[in-house]
Amino acid sequence: MNTSLTLHFVRQDLVDKHASSALGWLWTLLLPLANILIFTLVFSQIMGARLGAMGMEYLGAYSYSVYLIAGLLAWTTFATTLNRTSRVFHEKGRLITKVRVSLFALPLYILISESIIYLVSMTFYAIFLWLVDFQWPITWLWLPLIFVLQQVFAYGLGLLLAIFSVFFRDIKNLVGIIIQLWFWLTPIVYVIDILPEKWHSVLAFNPMYHSITAFRDTLIFGRHPDLTSLLVLAGLGSGILALALFTGRHLEKDIRDFL
Repeated sequence: MNTSLTLHFVRQDLVDKHASSALGWLWTLLLPLANILIFTLVFSQIMGARLGAMGMEYLGAYSYSVYLIAGLLAWTTFATTLNRTSRVFHEKGRLITKVRVSLFALPLYILISESIIYLVSMTFYAIFLWLVDFQWPITWLWLPLIFVLQQVFAYGLGLLLAIFSVFFRDIKNLVGIIIQLWFWLTPIVYVIDILPEKWHSVLAFNPMYHSITAFRDTLIFGRHPDLTSLLVLAGLGSGILALALFTGRHLEKDIRDFL
């Protein structure tokens, strides 16, 4: 699939996302903000003391909001990319059967579109941090690398699930349930210290735990991300993407026939 077609899909995706609503693009920001507000109201008192012990007391009432948004924006981009990519062959089935497009480059428009939305959201997050007098660490420079590693993982896993969902239709519905469970198994709205010690080692097997931790370390705490975690995320993401491409190429004819 050529670049111009991918960019056309990106533009159309961004335009169509809320084209029929009165508020249009504002929904892209309002929906995440609603989640942030709910979680802040519910968890802020519970997490306040924990975050104070982590060196965020200077932000006062805004500590939990700063902590929450850093993780929630990254997670939302990952989860939306994964969910939408896993459904792309069903949603674009008519196009695939009529036009000779690359099955494995087709979902790239989702990856680019969701990355643009993340960039817009991060711009508003940066404005919020400036307003609350946040102390900016230079470790923010790690952000692009962490984001790319996370999105390669999301794309590879989503593409692999998209391939299997052509033959097993229930997968596209199962993905939504898995993402919901995955959200609560990742310390996004809570601090890992509230969990029993035995759960800490279990979370080490969760790739998104390492991703969210890396985001917070670099964005909030001014720490360099754990390089081992980044290597694990990079290896896992590239491995799953390679598996998806290998499987897809061997099943491409069957995929087109089943669609």
